[in-house]
Amino acid sequence: MDWLERIAKLRQWTKNGTRAPHKPLLLLYALGRFQEDADSELRYSAVEGDLQRLLTEYGPPNKTTPAYPFHHLISDGVWEVRTDHGSGSPGSGLRNLRELGATGRLAPDLRDALRREPVLLHRIARSLLELHFPPSLHSELCEAVGLDLESAETERLSAARRQRDRRMSELVLTAYEYQCAFCGYDGRIGAVPVGLEAAHVRWWAFDGPDDVDNGLCLCSLHHKLFDKGVLGVDDGHRILLSQRFVGHSPAARDHVIALAGRPLVGPQPGALPVAADHRSWHMHQVFHCDPRPVVPT
Repeated sequence: MDWLERIAKLRQWTKNGTRAPHKPLLLLYALGRFQEDADSELRYSAVEGDLQRLLTEYGPPNKTTPAYPFHHLISDGVWEVRTDHGSGSPGSGLRNLRELGATGRLAPDLRDALRREPVLLHRIARSLLELHFPPSLHSELCEAVGLDLESAETERLSAARRQRDRRMSELVLTAYEYQCAFCGYDGRIGAVPVGLEAAHVRWWAFDGPDDVDNGLCLCSLHHKLFDKGVLGVDDGHRILLSQRFVGHSPAARDHVIALAGRPLVGPQPGALPVAADHRSWHMHQVFHCDPRPVVPT
C-alpha cells in the first residue's frame, strides 16, 4: 500500500482554493503522539483543546471544530475511532464524542507500516506540511504538534518534490528593489541582501503561481506574520493588521501595529503589483479576524 499516495489524496472540502487543513492537522498531531509513544490513543475529550488551538492558529479564519476531522478521517483509511462501547465512531457530534469516550488513533495497517519503516513517518509528515502549509510555518508547526523531523530526510524529500521556480525570488526582490514591502527594511551584508524573502501571497501549496504578481518582498519578521494571518493587503494595496494581534512593547508598536493602513513599499514602476485574486485568497483563507481600524495620528 502506498501510504504517501493515500495521504496526498485525503478527502477535503475544496472550492475556489478554500483551505481545509483539519485532517492534515489532526494527522500531524497523531504522528507527533505516535513518535512519542507508538501505542498511544487520543481520547477526544483530552485532546480537543490541543486540536482546537491548532485549528485556530493554522486553519482558515472561519470558526470550526476538531470533531469533524476526528470522525471523518476514518473514510480515508488512515484513522480509526472507538468508544467506551466498542469499535466505531459515534459521529461528528461534540456531545457524543465527549460523553461516549471516543478515542482515535492511526489505522492498524498504518501503525504497522510506521513500526516497520520509521522513515515513513518523516515522509508522511513532510508530505502533509508541503501540501498544506507554506515553508515559513513548517518548523513552528512541527514544534506545535511535537514532531521531530530529521534534516537529512527533509532535504532528501524536498529534492524529490515538484520544484518551485527558483527565479521567482530574484524577480520579486528586484521588483520591490530589495526592500520589505511592509516596513522598507533593506539590510545587506556587503552586496548580499540579508533577512529579505520572496513571500507567496496565495500559498504555493494552494496553486499559488511563482509569478511576480503573486509575490511580496518581505523581511523575515513580516513574512512570518503575513503567513500567520496577522498582516494582510487590502484592495488599495494598503497593509491590514488583524485585531487578534496584541503587542504592548515599543518594538511591537513600531514594527507591527504602526503598519496598519500604510501603503505598500513598491513595486517599482513597470513591475506588476499583487493581483486582486491572490489578495482576495489571502484575505479569506489566511488573514485572521477583522482588520484594525486605522487611528489618525
